[in-house]
Amino acid sequence: MHTNTLDRPELFIGGAWTAPELADGFDVIEAATEKVLGGAAMASTADIDAAVAAAGRALGSWRALSPARRADHLDRFAAALNARAKQTAALASRENGMPITLSIGVNGYAPGLMVKYYADLVRRAEESDIRPSAFGGRTVVRREPVGVVAAITPWNYPQSLAAMKIAPALAAGCTVVLKPSPETSLDAYVFADAAIEAGLPAGVLNVVPGSREAGAYLVRHPGVHKVAFTGSTPAGRAIGEVCGRLLRPVTLELGGKSASLVTVDADLELFAANLLEVSLVNNGQTCHAGTRILAPRALYSQVVELVTETVRALVIGDPLDRATQIGPLVSAAQRDRVLGYIEAGRAAGYRVTTGGGAPADQTLGWYVEPTVFAGVDNSARIAREEIFGPVLTITEYGDEDEAVAIANDSEYGLGGTVWTTDEERGLALADRIHSGTVGVNHYALDLAAPFGGVKASGLGRELGPEGIAPYYSAKSIYFRTR
Repeated sequence: MHTNTLDRPELFIGGAWTAPELADGFDVIEAATEKVLGGAAMASTADIDAAVAAAGRALGSWRALSPARRADHLDRFAAALNARAKQTAALASRENGMPITLSIGVNGYAPGLMVKYYADLVRRAEESDIRPSAFGGRTVVRREPVGVVAAITPWNYPQSLAAMKIAPALAAGCTVVLKPSPETSLDAYVFADAAIEAGLPAGVLNVVPGSREAGAYLVRHPGVHKVAFTGSTPAGRAIGEVCGRLLRPVTLELGGKSASLVTVDADLELFAANLLEVSLVNNGQTCHAGTRILAPRALYSQVVELVTETVRALVIGDPLDRATQIGPLVSAAQRDRVLGYIEAGRAAGYRVTTGGGAPADQTLGWYVEPTVFAGVDNSARIAREEIFGPVLTITEYGDEDEAVAIANDSEYGLGGTVWTTDEERGLALADRIHSGTVGVNHYALDLAAPFGGVKASGLGRELGPEGIAPYYSAKSIYFRTR
Protein backbone atom coordinates (compact mmCIF):
# COMPACT_ATOMS: atom_id res chain seq x y z
CA MET A 1 0.00 0.00 0.00
CA HIS A 2 1.36 3.41 -0.99
CA THR A 3 2.51 5.67 1.84
CA ASN A 4 1.47 9.33 1.99
CA THR A 5 -0.44 11.73 4.23
CA LEU A 6 -3.81 10.47 3.04
CA ASP A 7 -3.14 6.84 3.95
CA ARG A 8 -5.57 5.24 6.40
CA PRO A 9 -3.87 2.00 7.45
CA GLU A 10 -6.23 1.18 10.35
CA LEU A 11 -9.90 0.40 10.90
CA PHE A 12 -12.19 2.24 13.31
CA ILE A 13 -13.64 -0.37 15.67
CA GLY A 14 -15.02 0.12 19.16
CA GLY A 15 -14.02 3.78 19.26
CA ALA A 16 -10.34 3.06 18.58
CA TRP A 17 -7.99 2.77 15.63
CA THR A 18 -7.38 -0.92 15.08
CA ALA A 19 -4.77 -2.66 12.96
CA PRO A 20 -6.44 -4.82 10.31
CA GLU A 21 -5.84 -8.53 10.13
CA LEU A 22 -4.90 -8.21 6.44
CA ALA A 23 -1.51 -6.68 5.73
CA ASP A 24 -2.47 -5.60 2.22
CA GLY A 25 -4.86 -2.68 1.93
CA PHE A 26 -6.45 -0.96 -1.05
CA ASP A 27 -4.95 1.83 -3.14
CA VAL A 28 -7.47 4.58 -3.89
CA ILE A 29 -6.73 6.05 -7.33
CA GLU A 30 -7.44 9.70 -8.11
CA ALA A 31 -9.99 9.82 -10.94
CA ALA A 32 -8.47 12.82 -12.72
CA THR A 33 -4.80 11.83 -12.57
CA GLU A 34 -4.84 8.00 -12.43
CA LYS A 35 -2.28 8.25 -9.62
CA VAL A 36 -2.47 6.72 -6.15
CA LEU A 37 -4.25 9.12 -3.83
CA GLY A 38 -3.78 7.08 -0.69
CA GLY A 39 -4.15 3.64 0.79
CA ALA A 40 -6.93 2.31 2.99
CA ALA A 41 -7.10 -0.70 5.26
CA MET A 42 -9.33 -3.53 4.11
CA ALA A 43 -11.35 -5.48 6.65
CA SER A 44 -11.22 -9.27 6.86
CA THR A 45 -14.07 -11.39 8.18
CA ALA A 46 -12.35 -11.36 11.57
CA ASP A 47 -12.33 -7.55 11.48
CA ILE A 48 -16.04 -7.57 10.58
CA ASP A 49 -16.63 -9.87 13.55
CA ALA A 50 -14.84 -7.39 15.81
CA ALA A 51 -16.80 -4.41 14.48
CA VAL A 52 -20.16 -6.14 14.87
CA ALA A 53 -19.22 -7.25 18.38
CA ALA A 54 -18.25 -3.68 19.28
CA ALA A 55 -21.56 -2.37 17.92
CA GLY A 56 -23.39 -5.05 19.89
CA ARG A 57 -21.63 -4.12 23.14
CA ALA A 58 -22.44 -0.44 22.64
CA LEU A 59 -26.08 -1.04 21.79
CA GLY A 60 -27.44 -1.42 25.33
CA SER A 61 -26.09 1.83 26.73
CA TRP A 62 -26.73 3.84 23.55
CA ARG A 63 -30.36 2.77 23.25
CA ALA A 64 -30.85 3.41 26.97
CA LEU A 65 -30.04 7.10 26.57
CA SER A 66 -32.99 9.43 26.33
CA PRO A 67 -33.68 10.79 22.83
CA ALA A 68 -32.55 14.21 24.07
CA ARG A 69 -29.19 12.82 25.24
CA ARG A 70 -28.64 11.00 21.95
CA ALA A 71 -29.57 14.19 20.09
CA ASP A 72 -26.96 16.14 22.06
CA HIS A 73 -24.31 13.64 20.97
CA LEU A 74 -25.50 13.94 17.37
CA ASP A 75 -25.39 17.74 17.46
CA ARG A 76 -21.70 17.52 18.34
CA PHE A 77 -21.19 14.90 15.63
CA ALA A 78 -22.87 17.18 13.07
CA ALA A 79 -20.68 20.11 14.10
CA ALA A 80 -17.55 17.98 13.72
CA LEU A 81 -18.65 16.88 10.23
CA ASN A 82 -19.39 20.47 9.23
CA ALA A 83 -15.98 21.63 10.42
CA ARG A 84 -14.42 19.23 7.89
CA ALA A 85 -16.89 19.92 5.05
CA LYS A 86 -14.60 21.65 2.55
CA GLN A 87 -11.75 19.19 2.95
CA THR A 88 -14.13 16.23 2.79
CA ALA A 89 -15.73 17.53 -0.39
CA ALA A 90 -12.37 17.95 -2.09
CA LEU A 91 -11.25 14.47 -1.04
CA ALA A 92 -14.41 12.85 -2.37
CA SER A 93 -14.05 14.73 -5.68
CA ARG A 94 -10.50 13.47 -6.03
CA GLU A 95 -11.69 9.92 -5.37
CA ASN A 96 -14.71 9.73 -7.69
CA GLY A 97 -14.42 12.69 -10.10
CA MET A 98 -17.44 14.65 -8.84
CA PRO A 99 -17.27 18.36 -9.75
CA ILE A 100 -16.39 20.32 -6.63
CA THR A 101 -19.35 22.69 -7.00
CA LEU A 102 -21.63 19.69 -6.42
CA SER A 103 -19.41 17.92 -3.92
CA ILE A 104 -19.24 20.84 -1.50
CA GLY A 105 -22.94 20.37 -0.88
CA VAL A 106 -23.58 16.65 -1.10
CA ASN A 107 -20.28 15.42 0.35
CA GLY A 108 -19.38 18.47 2.41
CA TYR A 109 -22.34 19.94 4.25
CA ALA A 110 -25.19 17.48 3.61
CA PRO A 111 -24.00 14.85 6.13
CA GLY A 112 -24.00 17.34 8.99
CA LEU A 113 -27.40 18.65 7.94
CA MET A 114 -28.83 15.12 7.98
CA VAL A 115 -27.39 14.32 11.40
CA LYS A 116 -28.80 17.57 12.78
CA TYR A 117 -32.19 16.93 11.14
CA TYR A 118 -32.59 13.53 12.81
CA ALA A 119 -31.28 14.84 16.13
CA ASP A 120 -34.01 17.49 16.08
CA LEU A 121 -36.58 14.92 14.94
CA VAL A 122 -36.01 12.54 17.86
CA ARG A 123 -36.01 15.41 20.35
CA ARG A 124 -39.60 16.19 19.32
CA ALA A 125 -40.86 12.64 18.84
CA GLU A 126 -42.58 10.50 21.46
CA GLU A 127 -41.06 7.08 22.03
CA SER A 128 -44.43 5.58 22.91
CA ASP A 129 -48.13 6.32 22.84
CA ILE A 130 -51.15 4.96 24.67
CA ARG A 131 -54.07 3.72 22.61
CA PRO A 132 -57.51 2.74 23.85
CA SER A 133 -58.21 -0.88 22.96
CA ALA A 134 -61.19 -1.67 20.74
CA PHE A 135 -62.11 -4.38 23.25
CA GLY A 136 -61.54 -2.39 26.41
CA GLY A 137 -58.35 -1.63 28.26
CA ARG A 138 -55.40 0.13 26.69
CA THR A 139 -52.23 -0.62 24.76
CA VAL A 140 -48.87 1.08 25.18
CA VAL A 141 -47.08 1.11 21.82
CA ARG A 142 -43.35 1.63 22.09
CA ARG A 143 -40.80 2.29 19.36
CA GLU A 144 -37.57 0.48 20.11
CA PRO A 145 -34.30 0.63 18.14
CA VAL A 146 -33.99 -2.36 15.84
CA GLY A 147 -30.37 -3.04 16.90
CA VAL A 148 -27.04 -3.28 15.10
CA VAL A 149 -27.21 -1.86 11.56
CA ALA A 150 -24.97 -2.86 8.66
CA ALA A 151 -24.68 0.21 6.40
CA ILE A 152 -23.18 -0.60 3.00
CA THR A 153 -22.59 2.35 0.73
CA PRO A 154 -21.39 3.03 -2.85
CA TRP A 155 -18.82 5.38 -4.33
CA ASN A 156 -20.95 7.89 -6.25
CA TYR A 157 -22.23 10.04 -3.35
CA PRO A 158 -20.15 8.50 -0.57
CA GLN A 159 -20.74 10.98 2.23
CA SER A 160 -24.41 11.79 1.79
CA LEU A 161 -25.46 8.18 1.13
CA ALA A 162 -23.63 7.05 4.26
CA ALA A 163 -25.23 9.83 6.31
CA MET A 164 -28.68 8.82 5.04
CA LYS A 165 -28.15 5.61 7.03
CA ILE A 166 -25.93 6.67 9.91
CA ALA A 167 -28.00 9.69 10.96
CA PRO A 168 -31.43 8.05 11.40
CA ALA A 169 -29.94 4.83 12.77
CA LEU A 170 -28.00 6.58 15.53
CA ALA A 171 -30.89 8.92 16.29
CA ALA A 172 -33.21 5.94 16.74
CA GLY A 173 -30.79 4.34 19.23
CA CYS A 174 -29.18 1.80 16.89
CA THR A 175 -25.45 1.26 16.48
CA VAL A 176 -23.77 1.09 13.07
CA VAL A 177 -21.08 -0.78 11.19
CA LEU A 178 -20.29 1.22 8.03
CA LYS A 179 -18.77 -0.67 5.11
CA PRO A 180 -17.93 1.90 2.39
CA SER A 181 -16.92 1.19 -1.18
CA PRO A 182 -13.18 0.63 -1.69
CA GLU A 183 -13.05 3.38 -4.35
CA THR A 184 -14.07 5.98 -1.77
CA SER A 185 -12.60 4.42 1.37
CA LEU A 186 -10.56 7.45 2.34
CA ASP A 187 -13.42 9.91 2.79
CA ALA A 188 -15.36 7.36 4.87
CA TYR A 189 -12.81 7.82 7.65
CA VAL A 190 -14.09 11.38 8.10
CA PHE A 191 -17.05 9.87 9.95
CA ALA A 192 -14.61 8.20 12.35
CA ASP A 193 -12.61 11.40 12.84
CA ALA A 194 -15.81 13.33 13.56
CA ALA A 195 -17.07 10.63 15.93
CA ILE A 196 -13.87 10.85 17.97
CA GLU A 197 -14.00 14.65 18.11
CA ALA A 198 -17.67 14.61 19.07
CA GLY A 199 -17.12 12.05 21.81
CA LEU A 200 -19.53 9.47 20.45
CA PRO A 201 -19.48 6.47 22.81
CA ALA A 202 -17.15 3.67 21.75
CA GLY A 203 -18.70 1.18 19.34
CA VAL A 204 -21.71 3.30 18.41
CA LEU A 205 -20.16 3.88 14.97
CA ASN A 206 -17.58 1.59 13.38
CA VAL A 207 -15.92 2.13 9.96
CA VAL A 208 -14.56 -0.90 8.13
CA PRO A 209 -13.75 -0.53 4.41
CA GLY A 210 -13.74 -3.87 2.67
CA SER A 211 -14.30 -5.92 -0.43
CA ARG A 212 -17.57 -7.24 -1.79
CA GLU A 213 -16.89 -10.46 0.07
CA ALA A 214 -16.51 -8.52 3.33
CA GLY A 215 -19.79 -6.77 2.60
CA ALA A 216 -21.54 -10.06 1.92
CA TYR A 217 -20.20 -11.46 5.19
CA LEU A 218 -21.49 -8.41 7.05
CA VAL A 219 -24.95 -8.76 5.50
CA ARG A 220 -25.36 -12.32 6.77
CA HIS A 221 -23.58 -11.80 10.09
CA PRO A 222 -25.64 -13.20 13.00
CA GLY A 223 -24.91 -10.09 15.09
CA VAL A 224 -26.54 -7.74 12.57
CA HIS A 225 -30.22 -6.88 13.02
CA LYS A 226 -30.85 -4.69 9.95
CA VAL A 227 -29.15 -3.97 6.63
CA ALA A 228 -29.22 -0.62 4.80
CA PHE A 229 -27.75 -0.74 1.30
CA THR A 230 -27.33 1.62 -1.62
CA GLY A 231 -25.91 0.25 -4.85
CA SER A 232 -26.69 -1.64 -8.01
CA THR A 233 -29.88 -3.59 -8.54
CA PRO A 234 -28.07 -6.95 -9.03
CA ALA A 235 -26.22 -6.49 -5.73
CA GLY A 236 -29.45 -5.39 -4.06
CA ARG A 237 -31.25 -8.50 -5.24
CA ALA A 238 -28.51 -10.68 -3.77
CA ILE A 239 -28.68 -8.84 -0.44
CA GLY A 240 -32.48 -8.99 -0.46
CA GLU A 241 -32.38 -12.75 -0.94
CA VAL A 242 -30.09 -13.21 2.05
CA CYS A 243 -32.14 -10.89 4.26
CA GLY A 244 -35.35 -12.59 3.17
CA ARG A 245 -34.01 -15.99 4.16
CA LEU A 246 -32.82 -14.61 7.50
CA LEU A 247 -36.04 -12.60 8.03
CA ARG A 248 -33.77 -9.59 8.53
CA PRO A 249 -35.12 -6.07 7.87
CA VAL A 250 -33.49 -4.43 4.86
CA THR A 251 -33.62 -1.10 3.05
CA LEU A 252 -32.47 -1.18 -0.57
CA GLU A 253 -31.89 1.96 -2.64
CA LEU A 254 -30.94 0.65 -6.07
CA GLY A 255 -30.65 1.61 -9.72
CA GLY A 256 -32.71 3.82 -11.98
CA LYS A 257 -33.40 4.81 -15.56
CA SER A 258 -35.53 7.88 -15.06
CA ALA A 259 -37.51 9.71 -17.72
CA SER A 260 -37.61 13.47 -18.30
CA LEU A 261 -41.01 14.06 -19.89
CA VAL A 262 -41.06 17.30 -21.89
CA THR A 263 -44.62 18.42 -22.65
CA VAL A 264 -45.81 20.56 -25.55
CA ASP A 265 -46.14 23.60 -23.28
CA ALA A 266 -42.77 23.18 -21.54
CA ASP A 267 -40.44 26.13 -20.96
CA LEU A 268 -37.57 24.77 -23.03
CA GLU A 269 -35.11 27.38 -21.77
CA LEU A 270 -35.82 26.28 -18.20
CA PHE A 271 -35.45 22.64 -19.23
CA ALA A 272 -32.08 23.35 -20.84
CA ALA A 273 -30.89 25.36 -17.85
CA ASN A 274 -31.61 22.39 -15.56
CA LEU A 275 -30.33 19.66 -17.87
CA LEU A 276 -26.96 19.29 -16.15
CA GLU A 277 -28.49 19.10 -12.67
CA VAL A 278 -31.32 16.74 -13.63
CA SER A 279 -29.82 14.46 -16.27
CA LEU A 280 -26.03 14.64 -16.07
CA VAL A 281 -25.44 15.38 -12.40
CA ASN A 282 -22.18 13.92 -11.04
CA ASN A 283 -21.01 13.05 -14.56
CA GLY A 284 -24.09 10.84 -14.97
CA GLN A 285 -23.05 8.69 -12.00
CA THR A 286 -26.40 9.20 -10.30
CA CYS A 287 -29.12 6.60 -9.77
CA HIS A 288 -32.05 9.02 -10.20
CA ALA A 289 -30.65 10.92 -13.22
CA GLY A 290 -33.23 11.65 -15.93
CA THR A 291 -31.25 10.10 -18.77
CA ARG A 292 -34.28 9.18 -20.94
CA ILE A 293 -35.61 12.41 -22.48
CA LEU A 294 -39.11 12.07 -23.92
CA ALA A 295 -40.02 14.81 -26.40
CA PRO A 296 -43.37 15.49 -28.14
CA ARG A 297 -43.44 15.02 -31.90
CA ALA A 298 -44.27 18.71 -32.48
CA LEU A 299 -41.14 19.81 -30.62
CA TYR A 300 -38.89 16.86 -31.25
CA SER A 301 -36.36 18.48 -33.59
CA GLN A 302 -36.23 21.56 -31.38
CA VAL A 303 -35.60 19.46 -28.25
CA VAL A 304 -32.86 17.44 -29.99
CA GLU A 305 -31.11 20.63 -31.11
CA LEU A 306 -31.46 22.26 -27.68
CA VAL A 307 -30.20 19.23 -25.76
CA THR A 308 -27.32 18.77 -28.19
CA GLU A 309 -26.21 22.41 -27.96
CA THR A 310 -26.52 22.43 -24.16
CA VAL A 311 -24.54 19.22 -23.70
CA ARG A 312 -21.89 20.21 -26.24
CA ALA A 313 -21.23 23.42 -24.31
CA LEU A 314 -20.56 21.70 -20.97
CA VAL A 315 -17.08 22.24 -19.56
CA ILE A 316 -15.07 19.04 -19.12
CA GLY A 317 -12.10 19.20 -16.79
CA ASP A 318 -10.45 18.87 -13.40
CA PRO A 319 -13.16 18.14 -10.81
CA LEU A 320 -11.48 20.54 -8.35
CA ASP A 321 -11.80 23.43 -10.82
CA ARG A 322 -15.01 25.35 -10.04
CA ALA A 323 -15.55 25.93 -13.77
CA THR A 324 -15.79 22.19 -14.42
CA GLN A 325 -19.25 20.77 -15.10
CA ILE A 326 -18.25 17.26 -16.20
CA GLY A 327 -15.40 15.49 -14.46
CA PRO A 328 -13.91 12.01 -14.90
CA LEU A 329 -15.67 8.79 -14.02
CA VAL A 330 -14.65 6.92 -10.90
CA SER A 331 -12.46 4.23 -12.49
CA ALA A 332 -11.06 2.84 -15.70
CA ALA A 333 -13.55 -0.01 -15.49
CA GLN A 334 -16.46 2.43 -15.23
CA ARG A 335 -15.16 4.49 -18.15
CA ASP A 336 -14.78 1.39 -20.32
CA ARG A 337 -18.27 0.23 -19.35
CA VAL A 338 -19.80 3.53 -20.42
CA LEU A 339 -17.83 3.64 -23.67
CA GLY A 340 -19.08 0.12 -24.35
CA TYR A 341 -22.68 1.31 -24.08
CA ILE A 342 -21.93 4.16 -26.46
CA GLU A 343 -20.55 1.72 -29.02
CA ALA A 344 -23.61 -0.52 -28.53
CA GLY A 345 -25.87 2.45 -29.26
CA ARG A 346 -23.96 3.26 -32.43
CA ALA A 347 -24.01 -0.39 -33.53
CA ALA A 348 -27.80 -0.41 -33.09
CA GLY A 349 -28.04 2.48 -35.55
CA TYR A 350 -28.88 5.36 -33.22
CA ARG A 351 -27.51 8.80 -34.06
CA VAL A 352 -24.91 10.48 -31.87
CA THR A 353 -25.55 14.23 -31.96
CA THR A 354 -22.64 15.17 -29.69
CA GLY A 355 -19.91 13.40 -27.76
CA GLY A 356 -19.43 9.72 -28.37
CA GLY A 357 -16.01 8.96 -26.93
CA ALA A 358 -13.18 10.03 -24.66
CA PRO A 359 -12.23 13.72 -24.94
CA ALA A 360 -9.05 14.15 -26.95
CA ASP A 361 -7.71 16.96 -24.77
CA GLN A 362 -7.75 14.89 -21.56
CA THR A 363 -4.65 12.73 -21.65
CA LEU A 364 -5.02 11.58 -18.02
CA GLY A 365 -8.13 10.65 -16.09
CA TRP A 366 -11.15 8.47 -16.84
CA TYR A 367 -13.14 10.97 -18.87
CA VAL A 368 -16.07 10.33 -21.19
CA GLU A 369 -17.58 13.06 -23.35
CA PRO A 370 -21.21 13.78 -22.43
CA THR A 371 -23.06 12.01 -25.22
CA VAL A 372 -26.53 12.40 -26.74
CA PHE A 373 -28.33 9.77 -28.84
CA ALA A 374 -31.31 10.88 -30.94
CA GLY A 375 -34.12 8.84 -32.45
CA VAL A 376 -33.86 6.17 -29.76
CA ASP A 377 -36.62 3.60 -29.40
CA ASN A 378 -37.47 2.82 -25.79
CA SER A 379 -36.74 -0.86 -26.45
CA ALA A 380 -33.07 -0.07 -27.13
CA ARG A 381 -30.47 -1.35 -24.72
CA ILE A 382 -29.17 2.18 -24.13
CA ALA A 383 -32.71 3.24 -23.14
CA ARG A 384 -33.36 0.32 -20.82
CA GLU A 385 -30.13 -0.45 -18.95
CA GLU A 386 -28.57 1.79 -16.34
CA ILE A 387 -25.40 3.16 -17.95
CA PHE A 388 -24.25 5.26 -14.98
CA GLY A 389 -22.34 7.74 -17.08
CA PRO A 390 -22.93 10.92 -19.11
CA VAL A 391 -25.13 9.39 -21.80
CA LEU A 392 -28.61 10.68 -22.73
CA THR A 393 -31.22 9.26 -25.09
CA ILE A 394 -34.02 11.24 -26.75
CA THR A 395 -37.24 9.44 -27.66
CA GLU A 396 -40.21 10.85 -29.56
CA TYR A 397 -43.82 10.44 -28.42
CA GLY A 398 -47.23 11.28 -29.87
CA ASP A 399 -49.64 12.16 -27.08
CA GLU A 400 -49.32 12.27 -23.29
CA ASP A 401 -50.77 8.81 -22.84
CA GLU A 402 -47.95 7.44 -24.97
CA ALA A 403 -45.42 9.55 -23.06
CA VAL A 404 -46.59 8.13 -19.72
CA ALA A 405 -46.55 4.61 -21.16
CA ILE A 406 -42.94 5.07 -22.32
CA ALA A 407 -41.91 6.57 -18.99
CA ASN A 408 -43.39 3.58 -17.17
CA ASP A 409 -41.99 1.03 -19.63
CA SER A 410 -38.91 0.37 -17.51
CA GLU A 411 -37.94 -2.14 -14.87
CA TYR A 412 -36.88 0.84 -12.73
CA GLY A 413 -38.88 3.44 -10.85
CA LEU A 414 -36.67 5.77 -8.85
CA GLY A 415 -36.88 9.28 -10.27
CA GLY A 416 -38.35 11.31 -13.11
CA THR A 417 -39.31 14.81 -14.13
CA VAL A 418 -42.18 16.53 -15.91
CA TRP A 419 -41.57 19.79 -17.77
CA THR A 420 -44.63 22.01 -18.22
CA THR A 421 -45.74 25.59 -17.59
CA ASP A 422 -48.99 24.26 -16.09
CA GLU A 423 -48.29 22.95 -12.56
CA GLU A 424 -51.67 21.18 -12.35
CA ARG A 425 -50.82 19.32 -15.54
CA GLY A 426 -47.40 18.55 -14.09
CA LEU A 427 -48.93 17.13 -10.92
CA ALA A 428 -51.44 15.05 -12.92
CA LEU A 429 -48.65 13.58 -15.07
CA ALA A 430 -46.40 13.00 -12.06
CA ASP A 431 -49.24 11.04 -10.44
CA ARG A 432 -49.33 8.74 -13.48
CA ILE A 433 -45.59 8.00 -13.50
CA HIS A 434 -44.82 4.84 -11.53
CA SER A 435 -41.81 6.05 -9.58
CA GLY A 436 -40.83 6.74 -6.00
CA THR A 437 -40.00 10.38 -6.77
CA VAL A 438 -40.92 12.83 -9.54
CA GLY A 439 -39.92 16.47 -9.98
CA VAL A 440 -41.96 19.13 -11.74
CA ASN A 441 -39.70 21.58 -13.62
CA HIS A 442 -36.71 20.57 -11.47
CA TYR A 443 -35.42 17.63 -9.45
CA ALA A 444 -33.73 17.81 -6.07
CA LEU A 445 -33.94 15.53 -3.04
CA ASP A 446 -35.69 17.06 -0.04
CA LEU A 447 -34.17 16.27 3.35
CA ALA A 448 -37.64 16.33 4.92
CA ALA A 449 -39.35 14.08 2.34
CA PRO A 450 -38.97 10.34 1.64
CA PHE A 451 -36.64 9.16 -1.14
CA GLY A 452 -36.63 5.69 -2.66
CA GLY A 453 -37.88 3.60 -5.53
CA VAL A 454 -40.36 1.04 -6.75
CA LYS A 455 -39.92 -2.02 -8.95
CA ALA A 456 -36.20 -2.81 -9.49
CA SER A 457 -35.20 0.50 -7.89
CA GLY A 458 -35.50 -0.88 -4.40
CA LEU A 459 -37.39 -1.31 -1.15
CA GLY A 460 -38.05 1.18 1.60
CA ARG A 461 -37.43 4.90 1.96
CA GLU A 462 -34.69 7.16 3.25
CA LEU A 463 -34.87 10.82 4.35
CA GLY A 464 -37.75 12.59 6.07
CA PRO A 465 -39.62 11.10 9.04
CA GLU A 466 -40.10 7.99 6.91
CA GLY A 467 -36.30 7.56 6.85
CA ILE A 468 -36.05 6.81 10.56
CA ALA A 469 -39.00 4.40 10.70
CA PRO A 470 -37.02 1.35 9.44
CA TYR A 471 -34.64 1.70 12.39
CA TYR A 472 -37.43 1.15 14.91
CA SER A 473 -39.30 -1.98 15.93
CA ALA A 474 -42.81 -1.50 17.32
CA LYS A 475 -43.75 -3.25 20.57
CA SER A 476 -47.31 -3.39 21.92
CA ILE A 477 -47.88 -3.78 25.66
CA TYR A 478 -51.48 -4.71 26.49
CA PHE A 479 -53.37 -3.73 29.68
CA ARG A 480 -56.78 -4.88 30.88
CA THR A 481 -59.52 -2.48 31.83
CA ARG A 482 -59.08 -1.51 35.47
